[in-house]
Amino acid sequence: MFYWLMKNLVIGPILLTVFRPWVRGIENVPRSGPVILASNHLSFVDSIFLPLVLDRRVVFLAKSDYFTGRGLKGWLTKMFFEASGQLPIDRSGGKASEASLNTGLRVLAEGRALGIYPEGTRSPDGILYRGRTGVARMILESGAPVIPVAMIDTEKVMPIGTRVPKVLRPGIVFGEPLDFSRFAGMEGDRFVLRSITDEIMYELGRLSGQEYRDVYATTVRDKRPAHVR
Repeated sequence: MFYWLMKNLVIGPILLTVFRPWVRGIENVPRSGPVILASNHLSFVDSIFLPLVLDRRVVFLAKSDYFTGRGLKGWLTKMFFEASGQLPIDRSGGKASEASLNTGLRVLAEGRALGIYPEGTRSPDGILYRGRTGVARMILESGAPVIPVAMIDTEKVMPIGTRVPKVLRPGIVFGEPLDFSRFAGMEGDRFVLRSITDEIMYELGRLSGQEYRDVYATTVRDKRPAHVR
């Protein structure tokens, strides 16, 4: 109920009126049933604008730090992420990664829409980076359809390191469903997982027009000064 109120009556109408995001290919998103929305990741606001333009609720997996802050700021942050349909996960790797996968599979088993950023983090410079294969495992283990999603110009609306968004029109492009049924039952093959992930990243690059670099975004991000990550 809280999510519905925030999206449809409180924050959603204001954001749609002020920023006026443009949308293409929305007819490619199923109106019901499990679906994976695999998106590039340019800005903090990606997780806000993507759900706003869809009628159905989208669940994202967000790092658990956003839900554990203290004081008023911590409470407000937690409330915001819960209101925007995000679930806390531990991204520290190992067993935590397995738990994240299981959380995503549970969301899909419930017939919901799951938003995933294959890059694993925001692009530090607007370039599209190598995808992580967890998305491919989730695709094969769930059997859910995959819709590639390109966020356009959201990094200009709210660049990394800023707290106040600029009033610009972002775009959201929903591509046609990607079919990976030919790999059914092969979720244990790391070469298959890499092939699926690379195919997704290629499609995201085609839809977004971004330059692609075959390295992980975290590698590039961690080399930058802390204040611009």
